[in-house]
Amino acid sequence: MKTPLEFLIGFRYIRSPRRDSYISFISLMSMLGIVIGVWALITVLSVMNGFEKELKNRILTVASHVTVTGNDGKLPDWPRIADRLSDLTEVTAAAPYIHAQAMLASGSSTTGALLRGIILEKEEKLSEIFKHLVSGNLEEFQTKRWEVILGSEMAWKLGVDVGDKITIISPQATTSIAGMLPRLKRFRVSAIFELGMYEYDSTLALIRIDDAGDLFKTKGSVTGIRLAVEDVYDAPLTRLRIEKLLGSDFIISDWTREHRNFFSALQLEKRVMFLILLLIVAVAAFNIISTLIMVVVDKESDIAILRTLGFSARSVLAVFVVQGTLIATIGTVIGGIVGVLTALNVESLVSFLEKLFQIEFFPASIYVISDFPSDMRWEDVGLILASSFLLGFVATLYPAWRASRVLPAEALRYG
Repeated sequence: MKTPLEFLIGFRYIRSPRRDSYISFISLMSMLGIVIGVWALITVLSVMNGFEKELKNRILTVASHVTVTGNDGKLPDWPRIADRLSDLTEVTAAAPYIHAQAMLASGSSTTGALLRGIILEKEEKLSEIFKHLVSGNLEEFQTKRWEVILGSEMAWKLGVDVGDKITIISPQATTSIAGMLPRLKRFRVSAIFELGMYEYDSTLALIRIDDAGDLFKTKGSVTGIRLAVEDVYDAPLTRLRIEKLLGSDFIISDWTREHRNFFSALQLEKRVMFLILLLIVAVAAFNIISTLIMVVVDKESDIAILRTLGFSARSVLAVFVVQGTLIATIGTVIGGIVGVLTALNVESLVSFLEKLFQIEFFPASIYVISDFPSDMRWEDVGLILASSFLLGFVATLYPAWRASRVLPAEALRYG
């Protein structure tokens, strides 16, 4: 199959003669700008996808898929409600809980905590937190009273380890002849977990539900029931079904509602970052415009000769569209290949750079996630490549149209 003449000429113009090396340099810079833009877009969006995915997984390790509680924040008749909810086909586990804030103290060290009273046998079916124990075990927690499981950061703040005693101070006061006194109880640390998520490792503490009931005087009621569903992304549909089943006397929420603002902010940040990094490609596209205009001015006499030999205005336009599109295509393909390779190996690259420069990009004490996850999605790659190619193609239209308007007689007269 014979290659069209317009394509051959356009490809030839990418590599100008030595006397036009400046134009070749500008073409190379335009191509390099597109490579960097596409590379950065694929890498950054993959990292942001990885952060979002990792956050979801870690949050759902602790948070319930669906939560049911009473309008007053209490569920006195929770066993009957739990049985009704367990009959739903999409519900895989149900566990009651007591939730409260408290102060934890050990010696001179104190810290605030979110206490969760649980039934271990039921919680193990719903939460994966017990797969992340770094010390201790669940045997004594299950068989003895006044045992507590702490996050690793909280244990570090308090300076305690497995077997040590801490004091849990309830915000509810006890009335005595001496006046209002804080309610407190000594607990033994039976295990320590580490989720790798600073927010939970530094604030969450687990105790038995009967111990929580005695400490906070709940009188047999619980805060609510945590549910696990078969597909976490169907949690909103399950919530709607439970609302119809139980009626308006209950507050039913799901993880997409409880963390809606957080994940919405991540999505917004991802869109804004896409637009910002796309400006790199846009700048490279503007370079294509300047490159082609310089080529048109330099090649006016050549264009005139081609026109006198029978080249139509449309063919001249096609020559410069081919030239600009080739620059955009080559830059997009190279940037796409480098971006995909970087996105697939970003964790290894970051680890190498951290060891090389002896720095930590994401300190655990500051950021929610201390590692550097990546989740490359081919739909994002396709969108980036298509956007880059489209910008490059649009950038060729004006210079190509200007070339097609060159008048042969004028160009040869003054060329």
